Amino acid sequence: MLFQNVKIRKKGEKHNSIFQNSVFVKLYFYFFVITFSFALSACRTTQKTDMRTLAPSDAIIYLETNDLAETLQTLTESQAFQELAADQPDFSALKNMQLAVAITGFETSEKKITEENSILNFKPQFVTVAETHAWSWQTLSFAENQLNDFVMKNYGVDAKLERRDKADGKLFTWTASDERKTFAYVQNSLIYFGNDWSAIEKCLAVKKGEAESLEKNDALTRAYSENNLAFGYLSSAGIAQIANLVGVSLAVDTTEESDARSLIARIMPQILQNTTEEIVWTANKTERGIEDNFSVSLTMETSSVIKETLATSFDSQTNSAEFLPSDFFTTTRYNLKNPLIAWRSLLLLTAKNTDALSGKLLIQFSDALLEPYGVSDAETFLSSIDPEILTVRFDEDGDRSVLIVSVKDLEKLKSSISKEINFNAPSEKRENAEVWFSENKQLAALFIENKLLLGDGESVLKCLQAKRSGQNFTKTPKFQRFAESQAVAVTFGRDADSATKIVEVLGKKKGENKKLATFYSTETRFTEKGFERKTVSDFGLIGTILQQIPE
Repeated sequence: MLFQNVKIRKKGEKHNSIFQNSVFVKLYFYFFVITFSFALSACRTTQKTDMRTLAPSDAIIYLETNDLAETLQTLTESQAFQELAADQPDFSALKNMQLAVAITGFETSEKKITEENSILNFKPQFVTVAETHAWSWQTLSFAENQLNDFVMKNYGVDAKLERRDKADGKLFTWTASDERKTFAYVQNSLIYFGNDWSAIEKCLAVKKGEAESLEKNDALTRAYSENNLAFGYLSSAGIAQIANLVGVSLAVDTTEESDARSLIARIMPQILQNTTEEIVWTANKTERGIEDNFSVSLTMETSSVIKETLATSFDSQTNSAEFLPSDFFTTTRYNLKNPLIAWRSLLLLTAKNTDALSGKLLIQFSDALLEPYGVSDAETFLSSIDPEILTVRFDEDGDRSVLIVSVKDLEKLKSSISKEINFNAPSEKRENAEVWFSENKQLAALFIENKLLLGDGESVLKCLQAKRSGQNFTKTPKFQRFAESQAVAVTFGRDADSATKIVEVLGKKKGENKKLATFYSTETRFTEKGFERKTVSDFGLIGTILQQIPE
C-alpha cells in the first residue's frame, strides 16, 4: 500500500499540525535562527528594500517580514508572555532588518525504518535573503562569527568551512561529515543563505537584472501591506510538490484505520493538484492578538460548487454550546444550510478530481470519517439533523470526543448510529435525559430535549453535567465571538505549550514549572475564488515557526 511509505503515528503519540510539519512553516526556521543574535549597533539606512525584487520569479514558496524587530516585539506583548517572562527582551538592534526566503524546489528521500514502514523526507532547496541595512564589514563579521557558529553547532565539530572571494562578494561554504552543504554569500548589506547554491545563483542573477523577480507577482502584490508583520505565497507548483506531505499528515490526523489512511494519502495529492491554484498568507497585529489570514484560490469550477453547496445557515442559535464544559481542548461549530448536500458535494467533487478507482474507494470509505464519533452511516445521519453540528475534543489526540446535533428525525437518526449501541435495550435515565451505552461503556448516545450527544461515554456525561450546572462555555467571555460568527466553520481551542516555548526562545522564564494556556479562534469562509481561513491567537503562525528552533 502507498501508506507503507510513511511512518505511522502510534496512539498517544503527539503529532504536529500540517503547517508545523510542512516546509511552508519550517523554512522560516532559518529566518530567525540566523538573525536573532545579529545585534548591529552602528548606523543603518532606514529606507526599505522591496525584497520581492531580490527573489526569482520561479520561486514556488516565498515568505517575507519587513521589520524583524517589530515582528518579534509583537510576540512579547500578549498577557501570557508578560506573565511568564522574567524580563522584556530588547529587539532594538534588529530594527528595520528585512528577511525573505524563496523555495525553488524540493528533494525527496525515503529512509527505511522497518520492512513495512519508512519515513518520507522533504528537503527544500531554499535561499534566505537578509537585508541588514548595515555596513558591509559588519555584515561580513556576522557571517564569519554568529552565522558560522550556528552552522557549526548544527553540523557538528567535524564540519569544515571554506571562504573565498567571488565576484563582488565573499562566499562561505560549510560541509558536514555526511557531505551536506550550506552556503552564504555576503554582498554589501545583503546576506544570501541557503542549502542550494543554484538557488543563491538565481537570486544573484535577479539582482544583476539577468532574470525576472517576483516584483510583478499579482498574488504578492495583493498581499503586500506596510502593516503586515509577515506575508507569504505558495504557488500551484509548490502545492504540487508538497501535496504528498499534506496527504500523509491529513491521513494520520483523520483516522487510525490503515486502509483509510492509505486511501487519503493517495487521493489528497491528486485533489490538491487538481483544485488548488495558490495560497497567500498574511500576518497582522490586532487588539485580540496576531491574525493569520490564509486565502486559498481554487479552480473556477471547484469554487463555484463549494460556494453554492456549503452555504451557511443564518438561523443557527448556537444553543448546543450550553453542553460544552469550559475546559475543552478544542470545539468546532459547523453551520451548514444543508449538511447532507454539503457532504455529497464534497464527496463528488473530490471523487471527480481523482482517478476512477480512487473515486469509488473514497465513496466506499466515506463513512469511516465519522466513525470516531459513533456514526456508521454518514448520509442517513446528516439527513436527520439540523444545520448546526458541534464537535468537541477533551484531549489532544481526539480519543475523548463528542458530537452534538439537533434531532430532525429521531428514528432515522438512531439507525445511522454504530451497532455497538443497542437501542432495543432499555436506556439509562438521567433525569430528563436518556442514554444508551455500548457494552464496554466507551461509546454513548444521549438524547435530551431535541439534542443528541454522541461519542466517548465519559465525555458525553461530562457535557450533560455542564448543561445542568450552568458552568459551561456560554458563561465565558470568549463565547460571544463564537456565537456571533457567521462563518461556515468556527473553532475555539486551547494551546497549553506555546506560551512557555515562545518565552524560552525569546527570553527567560520567571519560574521553571510555571505554565499558562492560551486560546485561539479560527474561522473558515467561502468566497468567489475559493475560501479564506482566519486564525487569531497570541503568537500566530510566526510563533509556531519560532518553536521549531532547537535548544
